[in-house]
Amino acid sequence: MGIDSLIGGTIWDEYSDKVTQLMANPKNMGEITEEQAAAMGAKLIVADFGAESCGDAVRLYWAVTPNDDIIVESKFKSFGCGTAIASSDTMAELCKGKSVDEAVKITNIDVEKAMRDTPDKPAVPPQKMHCSVMAYDVIKKAAAQYKGVDAASFEAEIIVCECARISLSTLREVIRINELTTIEQITDYTKAGAFCKSCIRPGGHEAKDIYLVDLLAEYEKEKLALIADAGDSVSFAQMTIVQRIKAVDKVIDENIRQMLIMDGGNMEILDIKENGSNFDIYIRYLGACSGCASSSTGTLYAIEATLKERLDENIRVIPL
Repeated sequence: MGIDSLIGGTIWDEYSDKVTQLMANPKNMGEITEEQAAAMGAKLIVADFGAESCGDAVRLYWAVTPNDDIIVESKFKSFGCGTAIASSDTMAELCKGKSVDEAVKITNIDVEKAMRDTPDKPAVPPQKMHCSVMAYDVIKKAAAQYKGVDAASFEAEIIVCECARISLSTLREVIRINELTTIEQITDYTKAGAFCKSCIRPGGHEAKDIYLVDLLAEYEKEKLALIADAGDSVSFAQMTIVQRIKAVDKVIDENIRQMLIMDGGNMEILDIKENGSNFDIYIRYLGACSGCASSSTGTLYAIEATLKERLDENIRVIPL
């Protein structure tokens, strides 16, 4: 019957009683024929979905009354493990009596929660959460077929964690607002990564375009960029040595360097040292500037005056 294999018998403790009962005695397994649907004054919809990650597949049958789009009967056939059977059976039950638009809003979390014995204990082990995702996906297939649209039209956002149905935009927002830095924190806040764990990093049972580790790395880069940009808003005296060198280079690039290059020369920043209340900036002239008479007079004065005006009046420029 395809019931999940056991490890030392103890894995049964991770399944709810509802799940184990539905594995052996599903209520909605079977099919709806054209004749049966017609007798109900309904249109027959048959949708298939297969999960490449585990090889399971499910076929969903709907009898939908065209005048009000209500799913008057729902059945399924499942080709896979016991958890897939239980999830598909629960999914079919949840569809009954709902409109097609209402059924599309049924998520894999709704399916999993409906199989729980108690509200606070998951119905299946984390690695089996993908079975309820399969049930969710076949609903979209059936609804798309009934409405004559693409199933992708029901998915408005990129989903990073399929198990918890957590979108990319939600994860980015939660990470930034709460300044999260670890996978554990993301899971605590959103439940992403709490189940099959394929969304955490490459190597899981299902390949992803983006993983939770990618989002953490993305946020870290943004923080570093903000720190670097902050150098533009703090005083020269408050900057780190790296920020000071970058700030001096920026002023030179914007105001001095092009004139030096036009005369066949250039310059580079060697070091910046604090000397009492002064900031001594050591530079080296390059090209034609290194032998120019004005490098120690007019040119030097222009460089120093510009840096004093733009950065700090206590700057002194010292050519080496």
